[in-house]
Amino acid sequence: MVRALCMGLPEATERVSHGEPAWFVRKAPQFVMFADQHHDDRVGFYAAAPAGAQQDWIDRDPTRFFSPPYFGGRGWIGVYLDVEQDWEDVADIVEDAYRTVAPRSLVLQLDAERQP
Repeated sequence: MVRALCMGLPEATERVSHGEPAWFVRKAPQFVMFADQHHDDRVGFYAAAPAGAQQDWIDRDPTRFFSPPYFGGRGWIGVYLDVEQDWEDVADIVEDAYRTVAPRSLVLQLDAERQP
């Protein structure tokens, strides 16, 4: 499901980074990284996030969201996938991650695609 959300965004690409699937805008920058027991015994992903979003998600539900190692200091949000998730929340996090790092032209393209 995470792969489908990421690859549904304009000019998103996938490749392995640090031994895990990761998603990038074009060739760079990275906006989501899968984490299959990467630093612990949990399955989840890390996502770029706009300022303040990391703490907001963690405050909402620390059983689903966390500050990931290394990336958390840059404001990224961690999302556990080994617990029940609200996939609308996950979709919002992935799209916000993309919007955080994508060039303005691609954000405008995404906005145009989202228009009814």
